[in-house]
Amino acid sequence: MSAVADVDGLTADVLAWGLPRLRDLPWRRTRDPWAVLVSEVMLQQTQVARVVPRWERFLERFPTVAACAAAPLADVLREWQGLGYPRRARNLHATAARVDALGGFPQTLEQLLELPGVGPYTARALLAFAFEIDAAVVDTNIARVYARVAGERLTPKRVQAMADAACPSGDAWVWNQCLMDLGAVLCRPEPSCVECPIRTRCAWHISRGDDPAIGSSGVSGRQARFEGSDRQARGRLMRALTEGPVERRDVAAVMQRDGADASRLVRALVDEGLCADDGDLVRLPD
Repeated sequence: MSAVADVDGLTADVLAWGLPRLRDLPWRRTRDPWAVLVSEVMLQQTQVARVVPRWERFLERFPTVAACAAAPLADVLREWQGLGYPRRARNLHATAARVDALGGFPQTLEQLLELPGVGPYTARALLAFAFEIDAAVVDTNIARVYARVAGERLTPKRVQAMADAACPSGDAWVWNQCLMDLGAVLCRPEPSCVECPIRTRCAWHISRGDDPAIGSSGVSGRQARFEGSDRQARGRLMRALTEGPVERRDVAAVMQRDGADASRLVRALVDEGLCADDGDLVRLPD
């Protein structure tokens, strides 16, 4: 922790920079845990500019946990179309059913982690952003900041420990938002160090060695090639299914794959609960 021993100074500098510059994002204007969860799930692997209109539209269609839980999964998958990674929509639907049955969202890390598809980041994001409970989130932008400040590649345990130590008691909401914006706006993969409020506390900026964020826990690397991938083929079929069932004989053509490949991918989608195969027809699940 030597590189960030002055936690109070780090916190003060980030807040002084971030508070007047907080990005005006619609999910920052609510503390509704359902709305916060939808935003966090959508923001996984999807850019903010694309998420804003889809978040608003999704919440118009499913404004509450109960509304989503009562809807068929097929309707949720249709509304999700274009955001990619449909298993996120399936998990969101399953979480809505679980929370509806519980009578509300749990408010402890351990209980939130039991919800379908909710991992350590999303659970802490709900604590901090919905319930304003002291919790330090670590997304790819925040992980990049900590790795560079420390001047070393970080393990999951170490980056979370650094985040926990820096999170100011009673100010988790604003602290996490400011730090997230610092990583999104300045401490990017190609950083703007000259504008950074913590550059004099940043071991990497001072040393200018190899970027420790590359390969550090929580920092996203380059995505696998999409063109020609299984993900692209699955996406073609899921997009077609939102319009209606697809005859089994046409699936390979829709996916633009040979028959064996298409069958393999359909089986995987069925196993994941994302579609149903009736033999002659492939369709969205009930």
